Amino acid sequence: MARVYLSLGSNEEPIRYLRAALDALRERFGELDISPAYRSAAVGFDGADFINLAVGLDTDLSPEALNDWLHALEDRNGRRRDVPRYADRTLDVDIVLYDDLVTQGPGHLDIPRKELKHAFVLKPITDIAPQLRHPVSGHTMAELWAAFPAESEPLAVEPL
Repeated sequence: MARVYLSLGSNEEPIRYLRAALDALRERFGELDISPAYRSAAVGFDGADFINLAVGLDTDLSPEALNDWLHALEDRNGRRRDVPRYADRTLDVDIVLYDDLVTQGPGHLDIPRKELKHAFVLKPITDIAPQLRHPVSGHTMAELWAAFPAESEPLAVEPL
C-alpha cells in the first residue's frame, strides 16, 4: 500500500463537488485524512475564488491507475476538458505526493506536484502531514510552510 496525498479544488459549486469527491474517495479508499478547506484566489487565470483541501489516503493502485481513477471522478462531476486547462472547474483532483516517488507520466501526472509551491496546496497538506518530507528537497511540509511567504497567497478557512 502506498501513502498518497491529493489536492482537491473547485470554484464552481465547490461545496457540492468537494463533498461528492470526498464521498467517492471514502467509498473507494476507506478512511481519509482530510484537511480544513481554504478559500483562495484563482492561480494562473482570472476566475472565481477556489476552495481547496488536501486528502491523505492509502492505496494499492499504481500512480497511473490512481490518476486515471481521479480523472474519471472529475469527469463524473462535470469536469470539462474542452476548455483551456487553466479555467473555472467543478472539480480538480491531483496526486501531489505518492510515498517518496518522483515521476512524470501521461494525463499530467507529475509527482511531486509542482503546485506544492502554492499556499492552496502546501498549507492543507501541512495541516494533515506536517512531518511528511518532500521527496526531492527533504524538507518537511511544516518547514516548507514556515518558510512560505503566506501574505503573498492569502488563504481563508472555509467551512465544508
